Amino acid sequence: MIRGMTPTGEETRGGGRDARLDERIAGALVGAAVGDALGGPVEGYSPDQILQRHGGRIHGVVGPWHGEDWRTARPVAPYHKGDGHVTDDTLMTHALVRVYARVRDHLDAYAVADHLVPDLMTNPRWIPELEAEALPLHRVFLAEKWLVARLHYGHVDPREAGVGNIVNCGAAMYMAPVGLVNAADPAAAYAEALDVAGAHQSSYGREAAGVLAAGVAAACTPGATPDSVVTACLSLAKDGTRAAIETVCEVAARHTDFESALGPLRAAVAPYDTVGPDYRSPSLGARRPSRLHAIEELPVALGMLTVARGDFRQAVLGAVNYGRDCDSIATMAGALAGALGSPVPEDWAKTVAEASRLDLWEPARTLTAVTREIFDRDVRRRRAHERAFARMGGPGCSD
Repeated sequence: MIRGMTPTGEETRGGGRDARLDERIAGALVGAAVGDALGGPVEGYSPDQILQRHGGRIHGVVGPWHGEDWRTARPVAPYHKGDGHVTDDTLMTHALVRVYARVRDHLDAYAVADHLVPDLMTNPRWIPELEAEALPLHRVFLAEKWLVARLHYGHVDPREAGVGNIVNCGAAMYMAPVGLVNAADPAAAYAEALDVAGAHQSSYGREAAGVLAAGVAAACTPGATPDSVVTACLSLAKDGTRAAIETVCEVAARHTDFESALGPLRAAVAPYDTVGPDYRSPSLGARRPSRLHAIEELPVALGMLTVARGDFRQAVLGAVNYGRDCDSIATMAGALAGALGSPVPEDWAKTVAEASRLDLWEPARTLTAVTREIFDRDVRRRRAHERAFARMGGPGCSD
C-alpha cells in the first residue's frame, strides 16, 4: 500500500457546513474518485439491467460486469472496470491537479497545451483498469486523445482546439479542481473553467465544464446547501444546459430516495440529451454542437445531489444506479457532495485507494497548498488594482 494512502481522521471527518478548506478539497477530490470507481463497472447499462445483473441495487464496490472475462468481453475490453478501480475521470482530474501544482496560479487553455498534454503523453503511471504502468494517453477516451491530436500534432490555438470534438462530458468530468481553486467564488470558477475547457470541448460540453466548476465552488461556501449550489449553477448556466438543470432539479426536489427518482430524472433530462435512449447506440444527432441541448451527466448529478439532500452516500449511489454514463455522473455528484462537507465513507475510500494503487489524499493536500497560494496572489493583485483605480480618481483610499 502506498504510504499515506489511508486517510487520517482529519482527512475523512468532514464537517458539513463548518468544514475547513482542506476538508472540502479532500472531500471533493476523494469523493469524485470514489464515485468514479463505484460507477465504472456498470457504465453504459440501464437501471433495469443493473438490477438484474446484481440481484438488486448497488450499495458499494462491485466487480466487473463480465467477471473474470473482463480482458476480452466486449464492449469494455481490455479494461478492468470494477473492484474499486478508478477510470479516466480520476486520471484526468489528478492530471489537472498536477498542472496546478506546476503553474501555481490560475489556468487557461494554454496551460492545457503546455502542461496537461505533455503529462498525458510522456509520463507513465499506474493505470488501474489496465493493471499496468502505461501512458495515460493509452487509457483516455478518444475525446481526450483529441487534446493530443489537436494541440501537440495539429498546433491549433489552444483556445479553439475543442471545436470539432464530439460534444460530451469529457471536460466536465475532471473540472472539479477549478472549482476548488476558486472556492466560494462560482463566477470566477465558471470563467476559468470555460477558458481551460476551450482546449478540449465546445458548445454544451464546454458549458457543462464551466457550470460543474461553479457548482463545486458554490458547494465550498460556508452554509451551502444543495439548493444554493443549484441556484448558483442556474445563475451562470446558459441555453440548454440551464434549462436541463432547472427541469431535472425541479423533478428531483419531489423525491427523497434515489430509487423513486431513477425513471423521473431520466425522463426529465431526455429532451435535452442528444445520445438517445440506447446509450451504447447513440442517435445520429448525438454529441453535436447545439444551444438547445445539454450533456446528461451534469443535470443528473445535480439532481441526485438534490434527491440526497447533500448526503454523499445517497447522491453517489443514486448516480451509480442511474446507469448510462454513471461513472462520470457519480464523479460529479461525489465532488459536489464532498465539497459540501458530507463525509466520504472511509471504507469506500480505503478500498478504492488500495485497489487503484493511488494515494487519493495526496492530490488534495497538493491542491490545498496551491489554492492558498493562488488566493494570496489574487489578494495582492486586487489590492494593486484598487490602488491604481484610486489614483485615477475612483472611490477608495490610495495608501
